[in-house]
Amino acid sequence: MRRSPSWLIPAMVLTAACSTPADKPADAPAADTTAAMSPAPAGPQALVTVIYNPPKNIKAFEKYYSETHVPLVVSKQQEIGFTNAELTRFTSTLDGKKPTFHRQAELYFNSLDDAKRGMATPGFKAVGDDLAKFATGGLLGMTAVETGDKGTAACPALVTVIYNMPKDTAAFESHYSATHLPLVVAGQREIGFTRADLTKFAANLDGSAPAKYRQAELCFDSMDALKKGAASATMKQVGEDFPKFATGGLTALIGEQQ
Repeated sequence: MRRSPSWLIPAMVLTAACSTPADKPADAPAADTTAAMSPAPAGPQALVTVIYNPPKNIKAFEKYYSETHVPLVVSKQQEIGFTNAELTRFTSTLDGKKPTFHRQAELYFNSLDDAKRGMATPGFKAVGDDLAKFATGGLLGMTAVETGDKGTAACPALVTVIYNMPKDTAAFESHYSATHLPLVVAGQREIGFTRADLTKFAANLDGSAPAKYRQAELCFDSMDALKKGAASATMKQVGEDFPKFATGGLTALIGEQQ
């Protein structure tokens, strides 16, 4: 995620995604990976992204995820080679409905080559084999590259916008870079976000065409700050701009990083 207009720099992205229905948080807290994951360096990075669909049993998902899956990923960090991990649980859509997706996990690498080497390791295969044991709603997996430098501000609350493939990608990119992103940057103070992270999906993990096109994340210091920003006049203008270029539709979600 980025603090400044440096995140307007174009770049290719490969990412993974999956969706899940909303529900109240499970009693078992998600494992804390902050200490285990080292900070990612500044500059465009590659990602492996997994977006989980709604599981059949959210409490069972959360218990296995925090007690077994996340510790497994952490134990394989050195072998896989990712520098940092960001785990997000979606709490609602931006308009307050049940979230379309349940969770997102992003593993950061110093380069796309590093990500490809990591995905070829036995450790990554073990992580992949474990998904079927708890991701009962299915998921989307993609690779990606950031489109700017990654900031270091904490991200306890965030707005995530996931774009579907537009009818005309050239027209999307033109409006996105020349109009939409400058609108967001100009409104940063009023909206109140502290970081912005943009990625462009390039392929699913199996090499097929990506299930989604782009993703944008806006970070806030708290859920209260997010709600205040979401209700601002500038955020309303940002929302009204979507139909002008996001011709394939999009999903806008509120989430918490854990």
